[in-house]
Amino acid sequence: MDWKTLRDFLSGVNKYSTGFSRIWLAVVFVFRVMVFVVAAERVWADDQKDFDCDTRQPGCPNACYDHFFPISHIRLWALQLIFITCPSFMVVLHVAYRKDRERKYRAKHGEGTRLYDNLGQKHGGLWWTYLLSLFFKTGMEICFLYLLHIIYNSFFLPRVVKCKQWPCLGEVNCYIGHPTEKNVFTYFMVGASALCIILNISEISYLIFVRLLRAAHRGSRSLLRQGSKSEECNACSVSATRLKEKQDSSSA
Repeated sequence: MDWKTLRDFLSGVNKYSTGFSRIWLAVVFVFRVMVFVVAAERVWADDQKDFDCDTRQPGCPNACYDHFFPISHIRLWALQLIFITCPSFMVVLHVAYRKDRERKYRAKHGEGTRLYDNLGQKHGGLWWTYLLSLFFKTGMEICFLYLLHIIYNSFFLPRVVKCKQWPCLGEVNCYIGHPTEKNVFTYFMVGASALCIILNISEISYLIFVRLLRAAHRGSRSLLRQGSKSEECNACSVSATRLKEKQDSSSA
């Protein structure tokens, strides 16, 4: 995987993001991608070779390894990083769609005209696209955490596992290589993922709160305008009534 290309792409998305997303991006690349590339991959590099069983039965170690490690931590984390960064494409594509509409609008009405005040401003459809991308990222984080929890017994790797898989002749003991080191990296990655979930939920709450606040502000302003218009109408009707009374008294 070309992590540099992914980093450059997500850095470009930053200009359409809030402060929460910028912190999220820093957490993803500093505490997840760099740890994944620099250290975690090396710990799990020879995972199957370090998985020893106290038997010489052909096929038994492979069967036990497949039973206890149906999918490697490294591959699972790589899939997780891909799925949580892909929703950013939705925002970029929506901004590209806006740019295309802006270009066509200027070609039709002249270069001095503008369809959007700010192409990256989160209002209208772009606000919904951004919010849906956050929900999708949060959902993917939770799904992968749950999957890791189910497969690996609450994220914990024991030193010894007992295996009764065919073609093993009876119960055999199998030993996991570097269990303490792997547990440290597992808990670290789980903690970073939990922090990303908190940041996503905080940003979702912030966006919805700001949206409701602006809607309430617009509603109060419209009510004030309606009140001022009704006062002007009342003043006009009073003036008209007084003018009519004055005309009647003068004619009398």
